[in-house]
Amino acid sequence: MTAAAPAPKTWQMAEVVAIKAETPRAKTFRLALPEPSPHRAGQHCIVRLTAPDGYTASRSYSIASPPDAASELEITVERLEGGEVSTFLHDDVAIGDELEVRGPIGGWFVWDGDSPALLVGGGSGVVPLMAMLRLARRDGRADLVRLVVSVRTPDDLYYADEISGPETTLVYTRATPPSFARLPGHLTRDDIAQPVAPDAIAYVCGSSGFADAATDVLLDLGLPPERVRVERFGPSG
Repeated sequence: MTAAAPAPKTWQMAEVVAIKAETPRAKTFRLALPEPSPHRAGQHCIVRLTAPDGYTASRSYSIASPPDAASELEITVERLEGGEVSTFLHDDVAIGDELEVRGPIGGWFVWDGDSPALLVGGGSGVVPLMAMLRLARRDGRADLVRLVVSVRTPDDLYYADEISGPETTLVYTRATPPSFARLPGHLTRDDIAQPVAPDAIAYVCGSSGFADAATDVLLDLGLPPERVRVERFGPSG
């Protein structure tokens, strides 16, 4: 039985306990919460900044870490030029600072680690899918997941030090690493491991254009629309 999504909690002041550069434009922030906020793989949280004059800006970020009983979570943030929140997080936030956080949020684009899942991510859309992959690996159920990630170049690949493995397929659309077997190009049906488990749920996350293209590929492979869950995002800063 799938657990019900916990109700979003009130705002908490989370301490930044670690910061890691994932790419030249993306950083992962590990946040320690004063109260445990158990999450499910695929959920997100909201980060809110408040200026001295009372002005606030908030953005939603997918949780990258797997479900854990501890009161910590990780978010990965891409720095967007002109973005109020992302530029502040990248340029001003240091370990020991506090951020206002609310969550977890979401109960549809989630995976609980107990059924087959096909994960298809474009660019930063890999973040919630990484929580699913990490959950599967941690619990010894990597056989249940297949992750396909599409990025422009090797420099754009999040979690490069851990994402590769027998469960993952990497697709580069502009440039590839040296001696990479696949030529640069967009996602195709040949990039999806076949056959897909008959009861698998597909989770697609990325820009609107990527999500539409990836969904078309999955439908062309014969997945029924009701087994394709899509999460789209756009630049919000």
